[in-house]
Amino acid sequence: MKFSSLTGRIGGTGADAWLTHYQAAEARARGEDVIVLSVGDPDIDTPAPVLERAIEQLRRGDTHYVPPAGRPEVRAAIARAHSARTGQAVSAANVVYLAGAQNALFVASLCLAGPGDEIVSFEPMYPTYPATLEVAGARLVHAPAGAGLRPDLAALAALVTSRTRAIVWASPNNPSGIIFNEAELAVLGELARRYDLWLIADEVYAGLAPGGRVPGLAARLPEQVVTLGSLSKSHAMTGWRAGWLVGPRELAAKAELLAMCMLFGLPGFVQEAVITALDIAADAEGRIRDYCRTRRQRFAAGLAGIGGLRLIEPEAGMFMLIDVSGTGLTGREFVAALYASQKVSLLDGAAFGAATAGCVRVCFATEEATIDEACARIRRFCATELSAAR
Repeated sequence: MKFSSLTGRIGGTGADAWLTHYQAAEARARGEDVIVLSVGDPDIDTPAPVLERAIEQLRRGDTHYVPPAGRPEVRAAIARAHSARTGQAVSAANVVYLAGAQNALFVASLCLAGPGDEIVSFEPMYPTYPATLEVAGARLVHAPAGAGLRPDLAALAALVTSRTRAIVWASPNNPSGIIFNEAELAVLGELARRYDLWLIADEVYAGLAPGGRVPGLAARLPEQVVTLGSLSKSHAMTGWRAGWLVGPRELAAKAELLAMCMLFGLPGFVQEAVITALDIAADAEGRIRDYCRTRRQRFAAGLAGIGGLRLIEPEAGMFMLIDVSGTGLTGREFVAALYASQKVSLLDGAAFGAATAGCVRVCFATEEATIDEACARIRRFCATELSAAR
C-alpha cells in the first residue's frame, strides 16, 4: 500500500535524540530511580485559580462544541495580552486559538509556504522545527549560528533568495536561551521589507524573559509578523495544549479555516481557564522566572569545576547547554553513557543543529533536591567512568 509524500516529511531529523528520554520516562513510570532532565516540562503545578476555573466550567457542563478559532472572549484576552507585551494594537480578529505553540507553528507553515518555497530558521533550533516547517512541501534553510550561538546575520542575508517566503526564530531560544536584540531584529526587519517576507516569531518563552517580554517587530511590521505563544511554560500548563497565533486579519481568517478542518474547536472549559491564566499572567510569569533563576544558579554551582564540561548559561528560559566536547565524547555519546551509568537523562545537542553538536541540553526547571542529586551523579560519572576511559 502507498502513502502520501507528506508522511516522508513529518519525521524530522532529530527524532533519535529522544530515544534516551523515552527510555528514561518509561523507567520512571515503572518506579525506577531515574532523573529526567531531557524535556521542558516545569516541575510545578498549574496555578490554582486556573485549575479551579476549569473544574468549575466542567461542572457547569462546558463540554460542547465551540467556535473553531476559539471563543471570542479567549481571543480578546489573548489580543489584550499580546498588545500589552508587544505594543502592537490587535483585536480578537487577529487571533486564532490553537493546541499549543507547536500547533500554531504548524498552522502558520501550512498557510505561508508550500512546494518550491523556502523558509529560513536559525540554528540552534527546536528539533520539531524542520518537520513542522517542511510539512507543506517548503524547504527549510538552516541559518548558521555565530559567536555565542547568536544569529549569524551576514550568513542570513546570503541565504535569502527569490524562493524565500519566511524567516522563523524563537526568542528566547530553545536550547540556547539567547534573546534576539534590537540590532538583530533590525536586520530581520530590513530583509522582510526588502523581500516581502513573513516573519514568524515563536515567543513561547517570552514570559520567562526579564520583565516578561522580549524585543520584537510585531508593532513595526504588523502586516508581516506572525507571533506564536502559549501558556505551556509561563504557567506550567504543558498538558493543557493552550496556544495561539497572532497576525494580520487575512492570515487569521485562513488559519481559522485550517483550524476548522483540523480541530473543529478546542475544549471550552480549557479556554475559560486560559482567560483566568491571562488575568493572572504577571504573578504566574513572575513565579516561573523566580523558579528558573534560582534553579539555574543552583545547577551551575553544582557542576562548577568539573573538568571537560563548559556551561553555556542562558539569558532566559529553563534550559542550559553544556559543552561536553572536552570530555572526548560527542553529545550523543555523553547522553547515552551518562544514562547507562547514572540514570540521568539529558538531550543530545546535535538534535538542535550543527552548532550544538558537541553539547547536551539540560532542563533545570525541577525541584532543588533533584538538581542536587543530578549534579552529584554527573560529577560522579565524570570523575569515574570518564576518568577511567581516559
